[in-house]
Amino acid sequence: MTVFSGTGVRVIGLISGTSIDGIDVAAAELRADGDTVVLSPLGQLEVPYPEELREALLAALPPNPCDAEQLTKLDTLVGQAFAEAAARGVEELAGGEADVVASLGQTVFHWVEDGTARGTLQLGNPAWIAERTGLPVVADLRVRDVAAGGHGAPLASTMDALWLREALWLREMAALGPVAALNVGGIANITVVPAEGAVLAYDTGPGNALMDIAAHRATGERADIDGALALRGAVRPDLLAKLLLDPYYAAAPPKSTGKELFHGAYLDAALDGLPPVGAEDLLATLTELTAVTIAAECRRHDIGTLIVSGGGADNPALMAALTRNLPGTALKTSDDHGLPRAGKEAYLTILLGWLTWSGVPGNLPSATGARGHRLLGSITPGAGPLRLPAPHTSTVTRLRVAAKTGER
Repeated sequence: MTVFSGTGVRVIGLISGTSIDGIDVAAAELRADGDTVVLSPLGQLEVPYPEELREALLAALPPNPCDAEQLTKLDTLVGQAFAEAAARGVEELAGGEADVVASLGQTVFHWVEDGTARGTLQLGNPAWIAERTGLPVVADLRVRDVAAGGHGAPLASTMDALWLREALWLREMAALGPVAALNVGGIANITVVPAEGAVLAYDTGPGNALMDIAAHRATGERADIDGALALRGAVRPDLLAKLLLDPYYAAAPPKSTGKELFHGAYLDAALDGLPPVGAEDLLATLTELTAVTIAAECRRHDIGTLIVSGGGADNPALMAALTRNLPGTALKTSDDHGLPRAGKEAYLTILLGWLTWSGVPGNLPSATGARGHRLLGSITPGAGPLRLPAPHTSTVTRLRVAAKTGER
């Protein structure tokens, strides 16, 4: 198998985000056309975690204790869940035929100390995926960037830079100012793509993480469904002001964060010493926190168009708060430019896997802070000998999202 213009590679992408709701699965066919990667989506689906596994993963997150026995069991169980999800992706999305699986796994700890990423841990051993599907698996995609001095995040910057460069070229979006892509999962991250110059990307702070905790405490649901609680509440200025004092927001990029910081005990500490805050007002305030911190970064970079994806894009309360805080910015979703917002991270995983499979570096040093471009991840062989394609020799500068290429 070679990676030349006109020859497609069919890839299955897998990821579970920081909200730990389940596994996002996508399939796509990719081919190289000079300096452009052409990605033809084949479909996406979400495979929920078994409730017992989801609860065990949440119980293992900081500040809760977690031992080697727990991690071993979780790594195996997540690997098996990802393996079944991959098998569904092959059969239901790719017509029973794929070349490679790419997995970003389940992040359970992202070690950042004094503003420097020291390590990161994603569960879901790829051997289970390879054994179940018989396909080679590209996995463990973050660590090489961290080893090279980067944050290993947000890797979404790779897709956003290639994709929005193409969008700028086709649609002249730069006339409104720099374009940014925003993904709102448990953590929110932004990628700033100017018409010229270096791309910048980093985590802005909590996306849904604190909102999900507050909603679960109030209703037992995993999230504030349709932003209903937040829409009925009012922002508490005292709590919002206290939350905004966190030094993370003032830190200069590159930077990354996670649920190691924004967890239940963090929320309890913020509420401590304040007059009681009802559930509706708490959700309204936490929604405003996410919107205000995102909006501050958009204003910092004079963003003209913000393209939103992730679960937060389906929250009317959050989208209304973003609109209110960014009156001069055009808000769109990634669906408007060919990438379903619910599956964008799975398509990102596909792109990262294809880059590694094709011998092309997958990180963006201007975004992650790494010392240079690096090939990402490790490859686990499938049922037969590992046969990599000839390395793609052109510099990849753009990503074009195309229509489905058809069955093969």
